[in-house]
Amino acid sequence: MRFDLAASYGEERLPRYTSYPTAPHFSPAIGADTYARWLSELPSGASASLYLHVPFCREMCWYCGCHTQIVRRDELIAAYQRTLRSEIAQVAETIGRRIKVEHIHFGGGTPTIMAPEAFAELMAAMRQAFFVLPSAEIAVEIDPRTLTADMVEAMRLSGVNRASLGVQSFDPVVQRAINRVQSFEQTASVVEMLRRAGIAGVNFDLIYGLPHQTVASCLDTVRRSLALAPDRFSVFGYAHVPAFKKHQRMINEAVLPDGLARHDQACAIANALKEAGYVQIGLDHFARPDDAMAVAFEDRTLRRNFQGYTTDKGEVLLGFGASAIGHLPQGYVQNEVQIGAYAQSITSGRLATAKGYGLTDDDRLRADIIERIMCEFSADLGDICARHGVEAGAMLKSASRLEPLISDGVVRLDGDRLAVANDSRFLVRSVAAAFDAHLDPGKQLHSRAV
Repeated sequence: MRFDLAASYGEERLPRYTSYPTAPHFSPAIGADTYARWLSELPSGASASLYLHVPFCREMCWYCGCHTQIVRRDELIAAYQRTLRSEIAQVAETIGRRIKVEHIHFGGGTPTIMAPEAFAELMAAMRQAFFVLPSAEIAVEIDPRTLTADMVEAMRLSGVNRASLGVQSFDPVVQRAINRVQSFEQTASVVEMLRRAGIAGVNFDLIYGLPHQTVASCLDTVRRSLALAPDRFSVFGYAHVPAFKKHQRMINEAVLPDGLARHDQACAIANALKEAGYVQIGLDHFARPDDAMAVAFEDRTLRRNFQGYTTDKGEVLLGFGASAIGHLPQGYVQNEVQIGAYAQSITSGRLATAKGYGLTDDDRLRADIIERIMCEFSADLGDICARHGVEAGAMLKSASRLEPLISDGVVRLDGDRLAVANDSRFLVRSVAAAFDAHLDPGKQLHSRAV
């Protein structure tokens, strides 16, 4: 790992490239009518993945960058669940047939804040509206502090086979600073409950760059996490954007690690996980060698979408719920962010699309290049450009941000084949950004590159 590069590039604000173009470029010119037309135009053999956003939590974690709100009244959650079911029925009716579903992902917020019977009803509604394949991966994001045995049973009966647990850090000093006190014992108990219920796929989410965090505390969190033997880890750098997420103002900026300290923490976590036998997947994921994600990485079939790295090969992602984003061959759509506006659209019988983006041929080409860089740390520009009917040389000429990266040894260019140097892989977002025709470096919309 090169510390000079971390100092040079680490403070840049860059997208995580879970889509291209990224969400700040979505426009209200794409609305409900456009989404309805795109749905009706899906090819007959299309299969889909489903994302359901549940924007409620019992208390706010101050580091959170998600669209969520604190709720105490369970009737609000129940009403939202009914709206989700209505939206599912509307989308299925607009498509006009019962398409296959290979992946379902519940995100938030805290999806398991729903009553167990409500969760089961929602799963039943999806199975009625779509043909959920028996082999489908059904994943749920979980806050271990609030998960109940009844919800675990509802998940088991509904076919859930993967759980993603928010851990972040086991350091009590860090936990108090981010308003998320969660003991190791709580987390271990939830892992045991899930596995006892047959929910074998377990992911842990960790974060570096949090207030008061040090390399030592990061490594202690990794050591404790390894004792619970999750299949996968997601390791994210904390994005401090208090201008956009006002609750982040509760975090004292004076105790946030600087760019080099964040780099040290990221490297320490990565090295510890690799030493424990996990395969590093792209920018921020780690998996056991026999895990499907590690296999996809080796086979060069790994993909990237709004949930991060995925084994999902589908071209259709249907998003349900307030703020949810969908991806269709024609482009991206996003629902109303505010829960009230979202619910009002759905209950009036209208899709809740608030904005989106229609893809151009150039967007599709650049999206393919960026995805391969993010997934494989390399891209065969000649092959990708040829598939899109474009000369690789023209694409390279348009990527002016690539020149300093080549000069600094971050990128190697062998003919039309681009590769990120092994000791510079932590700068993969900087390399991907070289092909981003929409990037405005002057806008502080994204997290630090390191």
